[in-house]
Amino acid sequence: MTAQQLEDEVVRTIKTIFDPEIPVDIYELGLIYEIRITEDNEVTVVMTLTTPNCPSAEELPREVEDKVNAIEEVKKTDVVITFDPPWDKDMMSEEAQLELGFL
Repeated sequence: MTAQQLEDEVVRTIKTIFDPEIPVDIYELGLIYEIRITEDNEVTVVMTLTTPNCPSAEELPREVEDKVNAIEEVKKTDVVITFDPPWDKDMMSEEAQLELGFL
C-alpha cells in the first residue's frame, strides 16, 4: 500500500466516526486538522472538538485511535487534541453544511 493509499484509508476510516450530537462524520465536520504518516506507517491525527467541554471529549479521540489502529498497515496511532484554531461551523465541508441546513 502506498503512502497515499494509506492516507486515503485513514480518511475513509475517520469518516465512519460521528459526533454523537451531530449527524455528520467528524471529518466532514472539520474536526480533523491534520493527518501525518511516517515512513514506518505511524499515524498522527491532529484534531479538535466542537467545544473544549464537548461531552464526547474522551470518546471521540479514543475512537479515532482505535479505528485507525485497526487498519492492518498502521503500526501505531497518536491522536493530538488542539483548540488552536478553535473549531467553527465554517470549517465544515459543503456537504456537512448542506446536511445541517447551513447552506
